[in-house]
Amino acid sequence: MRSMVAPAVALLLLGGLVDPPNVEAAGASSPSVSSEPSKQAPPAYQKKSSTKKKNPKSSSIDVFVAGYQAAYALIYDKSDYEAAIAALRALERDDNPDVATLLGYASRKLGRYDDAKFWYERALAADPNHAVTWSYYGMWHAEQGNVLKAKEDLEKVRVICGTECEAYALLKKAIEGTMTY
Repeated sequence: MRSMVAPAVALLLLGGLVDPPNVEAAGASSPSVSSEPSKQAPPAYQKKSSTKKKNPKSSSIDVFVAGYQAAYALIYDKSDYEAAIAALRALERDDNPDVATLLGYASRKLGRYDDAKFWYERALAADPNHAVTWSYYGMWHAEQGNVLKAKEDLEKVRVICGTECEAYALLKKAIEGTMTY
């Protein structure tokens, strides 16, 4: 039986050939590459263990970046959050703050608020100064009805990147109710 990771990586590589436009997205279209692969995830996303050997090419930086960009396009261009979550999980880089943030965003868009919180907190554990994560987590708080906490997150974004960065502007608009998120 063939592994599901190989077809997912192939799909990601094909999808990564087009650089997605960044219209209302605060997230980076290319990830930071300092994090190592991770095995932990919320229970709903934990993989079944496999006895097959991993393809050494699947851990290369180029494959990771291409896969991330493909998942990014699934989220921001196609709003295909289920496919994006599967693609991001196939990267096996859950501790990367950019990957974890996108997992949180896609989970939030699907109404999986507990999962979204898990991923945002995981991203912040990897990088406490990740402005996009704070912005999206602020939107999560606003959706939960906690505007005060969302404003605290907005202040964290301001300290990290100022009031001119996209992460700040989007969270501010979300809090003010001038943007849907």
